[in-house]
Amino acid sequence: MMKRHRDENLMLVAAVEQYAQKHKISTMKSWALFRQYNINELLRKHYNALHTQPIEESFYFANDIIERKQHGN
Repeated sequence: MMKRHRDENLMLVAAVEQYAQKHKISTMKSWALFRQYNINELLRKHYNALHTQPIEESFYFANDIIERKQHGN
């Protein structure tokens, strides 16, 4: 269970950092958006599927959710 928790954290950090880089915002702003839209819990919830994919998938997953929520979908 410790390994899974560590892997979930790494996946989350990678997604936050990649989101910040892709959208040219600070990591703190990226983290705030992840918290606002509860992305951290969603990534953890979908860990079983996401950890079988390239690490970029966690970013794409988060990016899609944030875009949908920002546009009311």
